Amino acid sequence: MTSDQGTARLWIKGRAVSDGRTVEDAAVAFEGDRISFAGPAAEFERTADFGTYARVDAPADAVLLPGLVDLHCHGAFGGDFPGSDTDAVAGAVDFLHRAGTTTLLASIVAAPYDEMLAAAERLAGFAEDGLIAGIHAEGPFLSPARCGAQLAAELAEPDPDFVDELVGAARGQLRTMTYAPELEGSDALVEQLASHGVVPSIGHTDADAAQTAASLRLAAEELASAGFDGYTERPIVTHLFNAMPGLHHRSPGPVAACLEAASEGRAVLELIGDGTHLSPDTVRMVFSLVGAESVALVTDSMQATGLPDGSYSLGGARVDVQSGVARLASGGVLAGGTSTLLDVVRTTVASGVPWEDAVTSATAVPAAVLGLADEVGSLHLGFRADVVVVDADCRLLAVYRQGRLLSQPGTDPTPV
Repeated sequence: MTSDQGTARLWIKGRAVSDGRTVEDAAVAFEGDRISFAGPAAEFERTADFGTYARVDAPADAVLLPGLVDLHCHGAFGGDFPGSDTDAVAGAVDFLHRAGTTTLLASIVAAPYDEMLAAAERLAGFAEDGLIAGIHAEGPFLSPARCGAQLAAELAEPDPDFVDELVGAARGQLRTMTYAPELEGSDALVEQLASHGVVPSIGHTDADAAQTAASLRLAAEELASAGFDGYTERPIVTHLFNAMPGLHHRSPGPVAACLEAASEGRAVLELIGDGTHLSPDTVRMVFSLVGAESVALVTDSMQATGLPDGSYSLGGARVDVQSGVARLASGGVLAGGTSTLLDVVRTTVASGVPWEDAVTSATAVPAAVLGLADEVGSLHLGFRADVVVVDADCRLLAVYRQGRLLSQPGTDPTPV
């Protein structure tokens, strides 16, 4: 591909998986940064301007997916979103784009307030440049009893003044915030977040089922009152099961309340379906219970993603990675993931979840949570030309972002 391909007319043929369905013999065409056709290949070949498009040479078993959308990732390829400088952050974002995650939130963690504000300011520039879709603050208003890999010393009860400072530092790019609903002041926090256009996300919590259910109801009411609509009217649950009490038949805890809300279309559940954070059986069960439209597959990826085992950072914490599993150097607690979102989709499909459902939960659902349901997350006329080309085993072949081919050494499709 030439460097000015952003203005090219290209089309790709393959099996397309998007919008909860599969088209076996499909064509996706784009002109510049927009999709100009998505549907049966025979229909595209009958169009008047078919001959003006250059066909991309893809394998016969190619599968075409919308660009993937990750609501929860802390970095990759040596870049740590909470703490790295702009060059390292840029490298992480570039790696994730090339790995198929064409839209993402950059997640920060609980830290001294000045460090969180500095991270928000740094990341806001990437959002303003269109390289990320915004910022996710995972903390600091989390339960010390369920801090996971977060530093307990940096956790706090909801602080309205700091929230205003963080929103200001993010220059309107703060999209979601994780909080524990049992903390004093959490109801006021939910109202404040919604008023700022930030979606509340329950997580790192020791709440019981009643507290969780009440907070989910309040969050939905506040989002609706603030003018959110559709999927964005639904609160999120940060990595369901992880950093919260387990489901017990006499003490159902937050998991039961979250599953019930999601099954009724009142919450979106993040699942880290990487085969490490959750059993494949658990992932398949959740899809079966609540449906793909209430699940957002996420990575919780950190600095080591795309790199070998070794010693890395997650915010202010030191993390050791062995056999691809990231754990705190002190205590051995899981400390984020090292999979890409395409890895998560592949693992989810291998667990028995249909391709259509796994792809929906990695594209359309998170796109809608971000208010981007008319822009990304689907192979649809007029949408941004974000296309991930994989083989029948969900292995990456090529990525197009805004109509531009991102280099995949040794596997780049080329126009005929």
